Amino acid sequence: MFKLLLVDDEPMEREGMKAILERSFEEIEIKQAKNGKQAVEIAADWQPDIIFMDIMMPVMTGLEAIEQIRGTDPEVEFVMMTAFDTFGYAQRAIKLGVKDYLLKPSKAAEIVAIAEKLFSHLKKKAQQSAQREQQQSALQKAMAIVEMDIVTQLLFDQVQDMHIDLLVDMKGTEPSNEKFVMTIAVPKGVEQLCRDIKRDISETSHIWAGPCYDWQLPLIVFRDPAHSYRSQAITLANRILAASGKREQCFVGIGPVCDSLEQVRDSYQKSLIAMMDLAVPSRYRFYSADLEPIRTHDPALIKQQEKRMADCVRTGDWEAVEDIVNGLIRQSEQTGENVLRTQQRSLELLWLSSRIMEESGIETEAPYYAIPAQDYRQLMLETSDLIKALKQHYTMHFSRVEFDKIHKIKQFIMEHSHEDISLEVLAKKVDLSPIYISKLFKEKLGINYIDFLTECRMGKAKKLLADPEISLKTIALEVGYHEPNYFSKVFKKMHEQSPTEYRLNLLNSGRTQGIST
Repeated sequence: MFKLLLVDDEPMEREGMKAILERSFEEIEIKQAKNGKQAVEIAADWQPDIIFMDIMMPVMTGLEAIEQIRGTDPEVEFVMMTAFDTFGYAQRAIKLGVKDYLLKPSKAAEIVAIAEKLFSHLKKKAQQSAQREQQQSALQKAMAIVEMDIVTQLLFDQVQDMHIDLLVDMKGTEPSNEKFVMTIAVPKGVEQLCRDIKRDISETSHIWAGPCYDWQLPLIVFRDPAHSYRSQAITLANRILAASGKREQCFVGIGPVCDSLEQVRDSYQKSLIAMMDLAVPSRYRFYSADLEPIRTHDPALIKQQEKRMADCVRTGDWEAVEDIVNGLIRQSEQTGENVLRTQQRSLELLWLSSRIMEESGIETEAPYYAIPAQDYRQLMLETSDLIKALKQHYTMHFSRVEFDKIHKIKQFIMEHSHEDISLEVLAKKVDLSPIYISKLFKEKLGINYIDFLTECRMGKAKKLLADPEISLKTIALEVGYHEPNYFSKVFKKMHEQSPTEYRLNLLNSGRTQGIST
């Protein structure tokens, strides 16, 4: 339904045009104005798609009205209505963006023809706008996936500078050197809350969001030099808590500022320490050295140890598992803790490891100490044996399934590389955690997941570039990039030449071989 405004100081002219247009078109709504001033008022309130504007009118001329309306609504289309003796006004009207003109008195066929042309133009504009919105939406979705995977690998693995550079290009803002991590604890089972928070910050160029893992959402925040670190962090924390709608159930831990992306893991770990005790009225807390727990029976420390243990077991980092348990034992010995109480606490951590393994589909027996420990030396030795047994079960399990899992993951990526796939999608496909998949790629294939996905896409692109009939835009979409410019940047960074240059070299090489034969 198009909205059309007829502006003319002669009622007969308006009514005649209204009758012609309504008789010729069904999807049209018409209003009338008797002068330019009234037209400005109606246009501001009603926002018509098309305005048929007479030029010579009392109170305010058509040209003055067009200028005012155009200032607030640049999308409206104008048709100027004028007599032969005022045709000199047409030049100024055209400068104001008038689409067409009618000479008065106008014939019905001329009125219908101009209206048809404008309706067709508006429909085409609407289609183009819808396509742009669709492409922009797809690009935003793809960018969120790339951003999430890069944050995951920055916090738990390594990621190539190339992908960080491209993410910076996509976000459109050069991040500052200083950065810090904020981790948001959300209520268990409320996945929509993570999506709501991500959507609220999606257009903020200085924030990179990771995946919501274990009901915690990590954000890498780049420093805003216009504000202090604490001011920026507090403003953002309050914004997130307000946007969540569940302020009393969420909590934000804020890590310290670091100078490089290599240090963000430390800021991330300290943001978790800041979350150890959630009973803070403000619902956010900055990390400080005072929060580092000292006593081994501190509930906050126990919670933090269990979180670290769970992460380490999921990623198969058994050295870290042993460090955590041995660290607990050594600290208890130094503080004079009873050895049996320490043995009980160690067993609780080992049971947690066993439970995490079972949740991951790894069959294992619950660990038990054979006898009560007589001293800390005996406790350390027996604990080491129990951890070795757990590790053995873990290794045996993944030695059986890793080959199959890697093959399955690689096959899935190669077949679906043109789609928006992420570590989370892969994790659900093969029933592994995103962190473990990232680790699996690095250890078994010697390559990052993002690099492997990019290589698959570029391999398909090179084959398509051999056909000169296929446009670069089509190739970009075919291999999984919604934005041709981004595709070209990735291609050039990998092959040190643009897709166009690669295609020309390929075609020239083919011609040379043809001549030589």
